[in-house]
Amino acid sequence: NSTNITIMELKNKKLTDDEFFKERADVLTHWETGKGVDFQEAVDYQKSIAPEKRFAYKLQKAVENGDTLIQPRAGVALYEEHIKLLRFLEDEGEADLLPSTVDSYTRLNRYKECEVGIQKSFETNRSMLNGFPIVNYGVDICRKVTSAVKSPVQVRHGTPDARLLTEISIAGGFTSYEGGGISYNIPYSKAHPVDQVIHHWQYADRLVGLYEEAGVSINREPFGPLTGTLIPPCISNTVAVIEAVLAATQGVRDLTVGYGQCGNLIQDVAAIRSLDIMTRKYLDKFGYKDARVTTVFHQWMGGFPQDEAKAFGVISWGAAAGALAKATKVIVKTPHEAMGIPTKEANAAGLRATKQVINMLKDQNFREIPAVIDESEIIMREMECILNKVEELGKGDWAVGTCAAIEAGVIDIPFAPSKYNAGKVLPARDNQGAIRLLNMGNMPLSDDLVIFHRQKLEERAKAENRPVSFQMVIDDVYAIGKGHLVGRPKD
Repeated sequence: NSTNITIMELKNKKLTDDEFFKERADVLTHWETGKGVDFQEAVDYQKSIAPEKRFAYKLQKAVENGDTLIQPRAGVALYEEHIKLLRFLEDEGEADLLPSTVDSYTRLNRYKECEVGIQKSFETNRSMLNGFPIVNYGVDICRKVTSAVKSPVQVRHGTPDARLLTEISIAGGFTSYEGGGISYNIPYSKAHPVDQVIHHWQYADRLVGLYEEAGVSINREPFGPLTGTLIPPCISNTVAVIEAVLAATQGVRDLTVGYGQCGNLIQDVAAIRSLDIMTRKYLDKFGYKDARVTTVFHQWMGGFPQDEAKAFGVISWGAAAGALAKATKVIVKTPHEAMGIPTKEANAAGLRATKQVINMLKDQNFREIPAVIDESEIIMREMECILNKVEELGKGDWAVGTCAAIEAGVIDIPFAPSKYNAGKVLPARDNQGAIRLLNMGNMPLSDDLVIFHRQKLEERAKAENRPVSFQMVIDDVYAIGKGHLVGRPKD
């Protein structure tokens, strides 16, 4: 059911109504629930949702009040159990915003296998899927879920071709939708062509744009952490800015750009600060001054300690970093992170721990301290090096330029499974635990930035009395699970 697009055809321009609706006629046939989507009826339904249950409204209120909101991840196969889970996280976990995380079959458009999983879940009365199967359930069941809770609900997934999922989600009353053409492809899948997936996300964003034009604002959130493993802020921030601009081109006007915690407090605060500044700068540059920008900070996405008390330490550190960076919301982890799918009680406990730390730090702001400003300047200069090259490769077109940049390794996401990713960039921590570049691959950083990274890693090597090497990367990947941030050699 994929639409074949060549890079020559792909352009960063708004899809015309003819192009969109011609494609839509095909998309809605990919599974029988697509027939239950009526655009005008869905617009009317969305307009009936109270403002306090809308993502865009609640995020804007948080900005005005200087609040940092909290949101878990959660999703199970049986919709009545999913409703119970969301209500529990809302009441016992004090969550401000709610998720519906989609199952792996749906992410891969394997709806027949998903149907089997739903049936087995009903037979055994327990979830046999690792998420909530939105496409198979269709519009009416999604509305039961989204109307059963007091808070706004977002769809979180990881789908390269999310066109039908987007249609059913928004018609089903979800008011926020995560993902993007790079962030939900390169870190998630092996063999999806870059140009094709960017086009699929142009469709999803054009749909959101059509709702916006009809008076319904749907929040869109590019996925910030990417692979969640030692991602230098300049790489994840660059991807977020590109996806924000591509979405705005299609008419999206409410954007939440994200970043995954790296662990060094100064770098983490600087990353959110620079992401905020640069997203605004580039949206303004391309004429999208009416687009609203908020930020999301993802708590630590790497390995977790198995010990629950130690896991709470990692969660609280992420809460502190998100609060001090003044992120609009924080995505919360659970103390069962190392063990698999958490209980609802563990999920709620992670939320309450996070809320406690955020409330305590509400009146403290690290964004303008000198060390953060210095680190922000470095990240923004790195981002400009990459984004200028994307623009050059695309001759001014960011969709074309992004495809070319990924092919050339100008955009290179560490530890990603995609065969289209160069996989040459290697990150490692410096002596203070900030993430630096051990191997630049083909990233187009200026000479002084290359020297800066090298010097930072040499400082660590000297302190540890060993050479700068790949062993540092390995040690750093496992460090937090072992109780440290920097992977030092054993004494």
